[in-house]
Amino acid sequence: MKTSSPSPTAARRWLVPTGLLLLSALPLIFGAVRLHQLATGAEITPANARFFAAPAPVVVHIVASAVFAVLGAFQFVTGDRRRWLAWHRAAGWVSLIAGLLAGLSGIWMTLFYPHTDALLMGFRLAAGMGMVLSIGLGLTTIRRRDVLGHRAWMMRAYALGMGAGTQVLTGIVESLVVAHPDALSKAVSMGAAWVINLIVAEWLIRRRSRRQARVAAAQSAATR
Repeated sequence: MKTSSPSPTAARRWLVPTGLLLLSALPLIFGAVRLHQLATGAEITPANARFFAAPAPVVVHIVASAVFAVLGAFQFVTGDRRRWLAWHRAAGWVSLIAGLLAGLSGIWMTLFYPHTDALLMGFRLAAGMGMVLSIGLGLTTIRRRDVLGHRAWMMRAYALGMGAGTQVLTGIVESLVVAHPDALSKAVSMGAAWVINLIVAEWLIRRRSRRQARVAAAQSAATR
């Protein structure tokens, strides 16, 4: 008896979500380690003292970011969303709330945890505020039933939220290119990750818009 294998079309639907989950894997692991340290106790060092002094924001940030990263990845499954509309809406609301918590807690930590690098602080504030603003616009657009606008703004929010995953890659590049990494190279490396994600998101948004415009034009021509 032969076993049926997934069709190429079905397999392609999961390429983007799988890639996004892989991209978020290391940040999720690092976050789990941080939560374990906070829960069980660990040696307090200058690098982690701020987390032990005020653990609530970092716990909220780690948990909310994990939910946003995982659920958000499944929102990129292509195909007929009408078959899974209830799940899409429920997961979307959970992702939206998680994204807001992740962005707001990130802004709080940037403002109130001790920092020595003004450039990196600026990048983090810009990313956090951009993420919260994008989610807010994603909510207002879907309430106006502007599905395309909603998708675009949520993709931008997700791109900013996935900065930690891309920062693993840019950090590797930094270590290979910069002989003696310092605060400036770290800030540039981390900032570049958010910029790269936004560029990719904008490319995908515009590509989808052009594709939908071609489909609409073809349908209009067919009905004439």
